[in-house]
Amino acid sequence: GDENTFDFCFKGIPKGSVVAVSTYMVSEHGNHADQKDFFLKGYREMLRQIEPERIICYNTPFPEMEGNIIFVDYELSSWKYQNHSKSSKYAKYLTGQLSPVKSRAILIKRGYVFPQQEEKGMGSAYGGEWKPKKPDDERFIGKPGEIKTTKDRNGNLRLTKIGEDGKAVSERHFSDHGYPRHHSIPHDHELVWEHNHFHWGDTKNYWDGNVPEFKQYGGNDMDTIFPACNTLEDDRFESIEEFKDCIGRGDEIEFEWKGVHFGMSGCQPKPEHRIMAYLWNQPDTEQYFDTPDDALEYIVAGDRLRDIITQIDVLSRAF
Repeated sequence: GDENTFDFCFKGIPKGSVVAVSTYMVSEHGNHADQKDFFLKGYREMLRQIEPERIICYNTPFPEMEGNIIFVDYELSSWKYQNHSKSSKYAKYLTGQLSPVKSRAILIKRGYVFPQQEEKGMGSAYGGEWKPKKPDDERFIGKPGEIKTTKDRNGNLRLTKIGEDGKAVSERHFSDHGYPRHHSIPHDHELVWEHNHFHWGDTKNYWDGNVPEFKQYGGNDMDTIFPACNTLEDDRFESIEEFKDCIGRGDEIEFEWKGVHFGMSGCQPKPEHRIMAYLWNQPDTEQYFDTPDDALEYIVAGDRLRDIITQIDVLSRAF
């Protein structure tokens, strides 16, 4: 909370105790700006009221943070990398080959991992204002009334409609994403913004060929044409968590592994409303999954997707 909560939010925490804070969601991450100034106001008030003996800080502390801080590498010591190909500087501690040296103040999280749940009333957990991270992200931000015309890496056209607040509200794709049973050419996707990030909403197909004009209120202020600028490295998944966030928000992903072409969609229409994975342009190869974690068990050219997610060549993804 902000300053309005400072007279009560620290109640019940003994003065001089050890406390824990996290900079993870208030640091710059993904497409979100940092919320450092907001965080530091509360942090400094915590120092004043509690005078903690030590502060356990999950994720990298901000340089402005004072106090006796014990840093815990939230990313590389967490459960999501335990069966992960990405190297961790704490790998030997995690596997028990080395014991943490007390003088180095290294803490390793152990024990039961609680299933992820949707918490209500917890406020935004997505960081600051959304901002473009990769070149192709620029199409989701623009002038009110603008329609941006871009191309994906395969040369397929996309029309992105910008709403009154300068953020995209819908996008038309001139591709069937390798699965014509589920996508007409063209088809439209709604973009729904919540908590400073967006997810793909309903898909509108035009099977009868009666395609409405794609226009915004007042007509188009500008029509910009540019090719996708993302490289394969730009679109490569850096972690399991990044993939789960991407497919969990309904993205459509095209990728290759061992020369085999795959597609995956998180925005399936009714009655499925599940994640679909399939061989590109090969009908009746689809498999359905209820959650992103389930989708990571998909077998890709003989390998489990979870084990190779940071190595696959991602040919197309929205964010």
